[in-house]
Amino acid sequence: MAVTGARRGGSDQSMATLTSTLPRAGDSPMRAWEPNFPPRMLLVVNPSATAVSPRLKNIVMYSLKGRYDLDFAETEGPSHATVLGRDAIGAGYDVVVSFGGDGTLNEVANGLAGSDVPLAVLPGGSTNVMCRTLGIPTDVIDATEQLLRMADGPQLRRIDLGSVNGRYFLFSSGVGIDAETVRWVDSRHGVKARRAYLWFAYSAISRYLLRYRGRPPLLVADVDGQRIEGISAFVQNSDPFTYFRNRPLQLAEEISLDSVHLARGPQARPHAGRVRRDVAPVLAGERGAPSSGRQLHPRA
Repeated sequence: MAVTGARRGGSDQSMATLTSTLPRAGDSPMRAWEPNFPPRMLLVVNPSATAVSPRLKNIVMYSLKGRYDLDFAETEGPSHATVLGRDAIGAGYDVVVSFGGDGTLNEVANGLAGSDVPLAVLPGGSTNVMCRTLGIPTDVIDATEQLLRMADGPQLRRIDLGSVNGRYFLFSSGVGIDAETVRWVDSRHGVKARRAYLWFAYSAISRYLLRYRGRPPLLVADVDGQRIEGISAFVQNSDPFTYFRNRPLQLAEEISLDSVHLARGPQARPHAGRVRRDVAPVLAGERGAPSSGRQLHPRA
């Protein structure tokens, strides 16, 4: 799926090339887990994540040391978690755990992508979409207890990864208003600790009113040879797309982390009636609201 965009009267500009490229869940069998005793674990901690504190980090580390040979590393800036994940591949770890938000987890996954080193997650973010998708408790103490039980033999699951501009993503990627919404919130770290779901909603509405209501950028998606115009594109590797508080926002159907498919849903050009018609069903928990999603088949 290739995406280009431009303001009205402006020249086209390449925005993203998104594919369901390797690695995919069905490419190779999942190896049996044959850990050291005790299993060696690398805990990657994002100290700036919304729900991470020094006290909570110490509690988690103290607990995990009861069942694992534990090392830990704190991230020092953007993309550092990817470096830590990549370095862990050849360091003899039996499992790497990401303790932070979905962004930290995505960075660690980019470092481990294509390897046989299992990746686990502890919820330390404001939304923790991946934890919820995988059925991991969103309370960090409960999730830590689950990791302790897994030391005797976890149930490993190989999942698909999507790729956008050479970078992997775990559960969703967006071009247009979705990307602008997240960038606005992420640039104001303090707001994510205070009812982050409301700030995401505020950001989405304000981005729409400021940039998309009058002269919106034109987005053109080339999907399997079909030209589709809109203002935003949403691509999912799992269901749901995200959460509004505890309510899942579901835009696509028949998509999962190991289905070997991506689902896309471009948003057509906006007007007030359409925005009301789209947003209300999504917040009510109905599927496929913005537009009928379709599956993108993986490239070899």
